[in-house]
Amino acid sequence: MRTLADGRRKHGHDLGFGMGIAHGYATLGRLGFEGRFEYSAIGTVVNLAARLCAQAEAGQILIDPKVYSAVEPLAEFEPAGELTLRGLSRPIKAFKVGDLRAT
Repeated sequence: MRTLADGRRKHGHDLGFGMGIAHGYATLGRLGFEGRFEYSAIGTVVNLAARLCAQAEAGQILIDPKVYSAVEPLAEFEPAGELTLRGLSRPIKAFKVGDLRAT
């Protein structure tokens, strides 16, 4: 994404991309009505990932504690603090993903 953004910047376009990742259970399936169905995911974890994505700055990846514990040996991380996210009853501890670690 960084390469694409750099290429667009040369043409006067500012392209930013932030990402939010959460781990948990969701309900997956076809939603809608006859003639208009979409495959979708619903649940708290989907909302959490969307809120983390909304908080992420360009080039930043924010993850929740469950994702952090699963991938901690693979990359460098920096605490992003406790984020109060719309639609969630309590603040969420988040982490910023840095560079991958050499294996």
